[in-house]
Amino acid sequence: MSKPNPRKAAIIGCGYVGAASAFALMMSKLFSELVMIDANYDKADGEAMDISHGIPFAGQMRIYAGDYHDLSDASLVIITAGANQKPGETRLDLVQKNVEIFKTVITSIMEHQFNGILLVVANPVDILTYAAAKISGMPENRVIGSGTVLDTARLKYALGQHLGVDSRSVHAFVIGEHGDSEIVAWSCANVSGIPLRDFYAMRGYSDPIKEMRKIAEEVKNSAYEIIAKKHATYYGIAMSVKRICECIVRDEKSILPVSALIPGEYDIREISLSMPAIVGANGIETHLPISLNRDESSALRHSAKTLTEIAETLNI
Repeated sequence: MSKPNPRKAAIIGCGYVGAASAFALMMSKLFSELVMIDANYDKADGEAMDISHGIPFAGQMRIYAGDYHDLSDASLVIITAGANQKPGETRLDLVQKNVEIFKTVITSIMEHQFNGILLVVANPVDILTYAAAKISGMPENRVIGSGTVLDTARLKYALGQHLGVDSRSVHAFVIGEHGDSEIVAWSCANVSGIPLRDFYAMRGYSDPIKEMRKIAEEVKNSAYEIIAKKHATYYGIAMSVKRICECIVRDEKSILPVSALIPGEYDIREISLSMPAIVGANGIETHLPISLNRDESSALRHSAKTLTEIAETLNI
């Protein structure tokens, strides 16, 4: 089994998300080698050529179309392959189609002695992260889903705009499913240490609960709105992929709400969903037991139940 090259990554699936992620990674200068794989080789080759033409402006890097043989020494494989979410379709509606695709993809990856980290981005990401862990047999800490990293970024952006403050000063998480049952962990949200409700009061809001509920709905439905208007979302998730890769490549040990198998916290077992975790060179180092109130804990268990019921129908 080859030793993973920490400067080599691969993207499987060269649609909107895969191509945007490849572009973001080229600009990030995190890797010196990036393999692009797609069922349509010409599509992968065309995207690789197009992105490569920007290398003189970003810095030396090799980007090329390849196949599963090229994965044996990759340190990170990013899976965006799958059917696209259509207008009016939920992420969970995609599950059966994409699990079948994943069976082929994951089996092909493991046949070539891959020994790095799997980053699942395709939707429904929680179910597919669960499927990837089960099919691959890899250590659970090295099978990661992009989870609610993007939802959390959308939340921070919305709160920053709403409160007139830099979104980087907003500390809050969306947890649970990346989808309709996601939960905003309001009870631990703050702006640079100031509890969120107190910050709302500082900004002159008389009914912060109403405003917070409105923002939570906007965040949950934002993907549907974008899909209805332009048929796909890809820039935000591409930046989320870049951020996760930064944490891994640089061994940052940063805290991100990635999706992974939950080892028993909150009475949740044997399903993947998003909770804050320390992410570094070995994948997930540990999950963090954030403080949730009774309603949030109940909603999290409901989210897990929703996903578990879907997972139990899968033939994996």
